[in-house]
Amino acid sequence: MLTSDQALALLSAAREECARVGVPMSFAVMDAAGHLVGLLRTDGAPWISTDVAQGKAWTAAAYGMPSAGQKTKMDSLPNFSTALTAMTAGRFTPQPGAVPVFADGQLVGALGASGGTGQQDEDVCSAAVTACGYATTAG
Repeated sequence: MLTSDQALALLSAAREECARVGVPMSFAVMDAAGHLVGLLRTDGAPWISTDVAQGKAWTAAAYGMPSAGQKTKMDSLPNFSTALTAMTAGRFTPQPGAVPVFADGQLVGALGASGGTGQQDEDVCSAAVTACGYATTAG
């Protein structure tokens, strides 16, 4: 389980990385059950980006894989993707930009971003997770 201090460390590392990239972003940290632990909107990030970051993080936590993987899976299943989004009250967001957070091989949560391209969002999240001593895969 991610503590609030761990979530703050992830948010801080993500903020530093997005500043290095030069793209304002919002970040959401979810625990393994998809509950919000921390949220940060950097200066200049679009207001909607906080909601999008939460959806991406929720999706990565739900499946224990980067949210980009769900996009790839759902591209050929648009009706199912729409149904999942409706069934989860809009939380299912199959777009690149979030990664799971693993500690000692166990899923403890996810970090999602929004504000850049999907790839920029995911790269910033991956860098932040690694900088904090976690992994984005179980192995």
